[in-house]
Amino acid sequence: MIRTNELKYSSVEICAGAGGQAVGLHQAGFKHVALIEIDKDACQTLRDNTGADAEWSGCRVIQADLREFDSQDLGLQPGELDLLAGGVPCPPFSAAGKQLGADDERDLFPTMLDLVDQLEPKAVMIENVRGLVDPKFTAYRADIVKRLESLGYEKCYWEVLEAKRYGVPQLRPRAILVAMKPEYAKYLEHHKPAPVPEVKVGEALEETMRERFDAVADDPRADQAFKDWYENALKGVAPTLVGGSKKHGGADLGPTRAKRAWSDLGVCGLGVADDPKKLKDKERDLFAKAGPKLTVQQAAIIQGFPTEWAFAGRKTAAYRQVGNAFPPPVARAVGEQIYAAFEAASREQNG
Repeated sequence: MIRTNELKYSSVEICAGAGGQAVGLHQAGFKHVALIEIDKDACQTLRDNTGADAEWSGCRVIQADLREFDSQDLGLQPGELDLLAGGVPCPPFSAAGKQLGADDERDLFPTMLDLVDQLEPKAVMIENVRGLVDPKFTAYRADIVKRLESLGYEKCYWEVLEAKRYGVPQLRPRAILVAMKPEYAKYLEHHKPAPVPEVKVGEALEETMRERFDAVADDPRADQAFKDWYENALKGVAPTLVGGSKKHGGADLGPTRAKRAWSDLGVCGLGVADDPKKLKDKERDLFAKAGPKLTVQQAAIIQGFPTEWAFAGRKTAAYRQVGNAFPPPVARAVGEQIYAAFEAASREQNG
C-alpha cells in the first residue's frame, strides 16, 4: 500500500466499516490506534487486513456499539490523540430514507461529539451523505458546529466532495466536516482538496475484467464480449455504489436508475458475480444481455480500495461492506490536508 507520508500522527476511527476511510488515512500518513465498528464481518475484514501488516502494528480492531463504548478503553489521555475520524450512520440524513435527522435513533453525531469532548483530539473529520447539507438540516449542522466551537474547535470546512474528482471511478458525493484546534486550523486550507484527473470505469477495471474473460477463453463469445464491455466502460464514471441493508434482499448495484447507468457502461447491475475462481454460471456472471456483472473485488476497485484489501464473509456480506464504504482516495486527500497542517504547526513550534 503506497503512502504519501511517514506514519507519524495518531488516529482513532469510529464506524470504521470495512476500512475505506482507514485505508485512505493510512495512505496519508496516519497511524491508527483503534478502529471501532459494530458489524462482525467488517471487523473480521479489518483484522484480516491489518493483523499481519507491520505498518498497522498497534492498531486495535474493536467490535462495539458506539453508544455503549467507553473511550477510556483506548488508554489515551485527553489531548494525546491527533485525529478522531469516522463516518457516522447515514440513514438519518439520506434522501433514500425519511431524513429524520436528530429524531432518528441511528443518529450518532451526539455520540461522536461526546467522544471529541472526552478525547480532545487535535483534529476531527466526519463524513456523511450529501443529504446532510440539504436546507432542512441547516439548524442541525449549526448545532454541531456550535458544539464543536464550545469544545475549542474551529470549523475548517463542511463541503460535499465528489469521489470522481479524486481518482475514484464513480460519483459518490459525500459531505465532509473538518474541524481543528485553532493552533492547527490556521495552517489548514479552508476548502476541499484540489481535484485530480478523472478515472473511467474501463481504465479501472480493464485488467481484472480481461482476466475474467481470459478464464473462459474457450468460449467463442469471450473476446468480443470483453471488447464490447471495454468500449462502453470507457464512456465515464459509475453511478454511486449502493451497499444496501441487511433487511433487504441480496446484493445488486442500486436502484433502477443506477442499473440503467451501469448498463450504459456495459455492466449488468442485477446482482454481483461470484469469485472468478469459483465461477458457477458464466451465462449469469459474464454473458448477461446487459454485460458482465461485477465481482466483489471489482466493486472494491470502483470504490478506490487497493487490490490487496480483502473482504470477509459471504458474497452478499462482503459486497455490502464494499458498497457502504468511504472511498479511500477521498479520505486520503482530506487526510493529506490535515497532515500538512500538523507538519506546518510543528515546524513553527520547533522554530
